[in-house]
Amino acid sequence: MCGLCGEIRFNGPADPAAVKRMVDAMVPRGPDSGGILGHDRVVFGHRRLKIIGLSSASQQPMQDPELGLSLVFNGCIYNYKPLRAELEAKGYRFFSTSDTEVVLKAFHAWGPSCVARFLGMFALAILERESGRVTLARDRLGIKPLYYSEPKGRFRFASTLPALLAAGDIDTAIDPAALHHYMSWHAGVPAPLTIVRGVRKLAPATILTLEADGSRREEVYWTLRVGARDQDRGMSEAEWRDAVLEALGTAVERRQVADVPTGVLLSGGLDSSVIVALLARKGQAGLKTFSIGFDAVNGVEGDEFKYSDIIAREFGTDHTKLVIDGSRTLDALPAAIAAMAEPQMSHDAVAFWLLSQEVARHVKVIQSGQGADEVFGGYHWYPKLMGSEDPVSDYARAYFDRDHAEMREALAPDLLNGDYSRDYIARFFAQSQSRTAIDKTLQLDQQIMLVDDPVKRVDNMTMAHGLEARVPFLDHELVELAARIPAELKVRDGGKFILKEASRAVVPAAVIDRPKGYFPVPALKHLRGPFLDFVREVLDRPAARERGLFNRAYVDKLLADPDGTLTPKGNSKLWQVALLESWLQTHGL
Repeated sequence: MCGLCGEIRFNGPADPAAVKRMVDAMVPRGPDSGGILGHDRVVFGHRRLKIIGLSSASQQPMQDPELGLSLVFNGCIYNYKPLRAELEAKGYRFFSTSDTEVVLKAFHAWGPSCVARFLGMFALAILERESGRVTLARDRLGIKPLYYSEPKGRFRFASTLPALLAAGDIDTAIDPAALHHYMSWHAGVPAPLTIVRGVRKLAPATILTLEADGSRREEVYWTLRVGARDQDRGMSEAEWRDAVLEALGTAVERRQVADVPTGVLLSGGLDSSVIVALLARKGQAGLKTFSIGFDAVNGVEGDEFKYSDIIAREFGTDHTKLVIDGSRTLDALPAAIAAMAEPQMSHDAVAFWLLSQEVARHVKVIQSGQGADEVFGGYHWYPKLMGSEDPVSDYARAYFDRDHAEMREALAPDLLNGDYSRDYIARFFAQSQSRTAIDKTLQLDQQIMLVDDPVKRVDNMTMAHGLEARVPFLDHELVELAARIPAELKVRDGGKFILKEASRAVVPAAVIDRPKGYFPVPALKHLRGPFLDFVREVLDRPAARERGLFNRAYVDKLLADPDGTLTPKGNSKLWQVALLESWLQTHGL
């Protein structure tokens, strides 16, 4: 896991100084080493976190003069060893033991379609010396980020939006459609948009090819269709249960590939617990696990240690509990906000930042349970979409933080030009190959909301401390299997029914049958004392008042009653507004 960047110039030499600024902005993502490689009109930059192939032979940017290719790569290819063996059989010679070199050779052997052979998470850019062509690609489920900007005559890309800001020449105006999405979808902004008009992001499962003359083409190399298949009609519930457990076991085992110590973020919920259980089942001994807890606020508990303790005892893990008081949470907020590639309102971002800070002292790779709710139907709004005859309205009612009427109340008039978020859902559902309302919803959440909310949050907060996070529930083969499972087997009995039933073979019932929990940071849900002071101060700064994103009457209404203005998911609308403004100020916008 690393940070990559580069500049492509279409009418002259690229600017190494701009690339150097991007590289320097991503040091936390790759604290072990860095480098820049220039090819006149193309310059690549990289920061490295050493996980596989620890020697200097695996350094990036990686160049193979014999093949005429240069590469920057972020992520991990879990099946790199069998791919390497296949390439060696074709006659390729290797100078390192890294998965990075496997990517480079695979591109030479199979072209851009090589990405379909990769089991893993990745963002990459490859330069072909002879043609000057540059190919960029992103993994199927968008686990690894890839942002870009297009100053006149140039194309720049980087693993983070702030890195592109460091390079300069960015239109930093707020994008109205992205702002509408941010205020609707818990800060999620679908690709290619970002909150900043001059920065875009490559969509997941996409290959972007840039020719030397500036022409380009995009190809989507993987799509997801959610819904039961005719060929699966004979599958019993027990067979689905067994298939889920086997596929998840494979996904978890794949993600142990590393030349450095690994661990698991153990929240106390089913998702992380079953990861630990499956690793133990596969013979993992002395597994390092980590949990975090916070002070209770307004009667909301701030930890789930009683459940994580059950799993730690059951499987004999080397368990670390991190207890955080309110003052430390408040002190960490500015650093957590600075680490966000895009503004992320979910209050557990600071929890992941603090937990990652501790975990990075012990291991360099962790597995985490993100994605299980989206893939296996765990959220409370899914049953409401079963049998829906108006899925657009029903989804918006169950999920949106605000309806369009409240958006008019909240946003400055010149930023409100349409009901962008509802229109986006309508287009997505109309184009989806999934047939039913619930299956369209699950597809939307897996391909869009998951990518630009929890997955992005985990990447940003772990990489702020040079920690690689791997998410087995987003193994694309597991996702494809889950997509075929009938919806009623997923959303039944409060959600994730088939995952719960599969997990009973390995996880204690007390964890499976517990009430659904979340990663709690009560101080940011129920704003009090110094946390409310922090929010008020951010919103009262001259920068916020001059920017005028939000109608002041709306801001004052939220400040007057923080607890009375929660979203349908139970998050603070006041925090959502303040977080965006704080992120913009943090990055000098």
